[in-house]
Amino acid sequence: MSRDQRGRSNMLERGIQVLQAFRPDGGTLTLPALVRRTGLPKATVYRLAEDLLDLGLLERQRHGYRPGLGLFELGELVATKSDLRETALPFLQDLYEATHETVHLGVRDGLDVIYAEKIRGHHGVDVPSRIGRRLPLTCTGVGKALLAFAGPEVLDAVLQRPLRRLTPQSLRDATLLTAELSEIRRTRLARDWEEAALGVTCVAAPIIVDGRAIAAISLTLPVTRSNHTEYGPAVQAVSFALSRILSQRDSLEPPSTREIGRA
Repeated sequence: MSRDQRGRSNMLERGIQVLQAFRPDGGTLTLPALVRRTGLPKATVYRLAEDLLDLGLLERQRHGYRPGLGLFELGELVATKSDLRETALPFLQDLYEATHETVHLGVRDGLDVIYAEKIRGHHGVDVPSRIGRRLPLTCTGVGKALLAFAGPEVLDAVLQRPLRRLTPQSLRDATLLTAELSEIRRTRLARDWEEAALGVTCVAAPIIVDGRAIAAISLTLPVTRSNHTEYGPAVQAVSFALSRILSQRDSLEPPSTREIGRA
């Protein structure tokens, strides 16, 4: 690789660093905030931000920058998002209509679950999930459903580090996690009892193609209204239907092929 090529590669990496400084919950970042989050020199961040403005990937606000519509347009090109989401959405809507509880669709990226779709229930609960946000696999029902049907190398990567926690109820014991994943593989149902947010529970099921979970769906509700016995079969029915439909297609690349240790 020539010096010019290396220079362009480094600038591309730094531009991505600037974009990754933003969070899924939105909001404007000032230039000093971008400098703190990226660790890059102020002059470099300013030059990159101006280039990203010209490309439509950032928008200028009164007090700084925010992601631009160009990022949204690029996101719509992602095959996993467009194909999977478009196929799953009618089923998610049916599940929502049957329960009026919050419904999620998630995919695995490294050791995290990324939320690809969310339909908020009538009695919306306070959960840390937003479309595009990532959470640890081990702290959510949808994440555990994905982890149970990922390859053994993924579980090995999870167990090589301390289990991440979002609440005091999040799993801390690797032996308990391994046993729970074994039960999920047997029943094709995963549960989260206040492990991602206090006062919230969910039941989830994997969407399986060729033996691997390419996605998972979940139903989230307050612990005061939890009824996994009633809702579990409904979630399973949707996951089985989507697994059957997507198994007949070859356009979806399972997220498990992504870099295992990415977090």
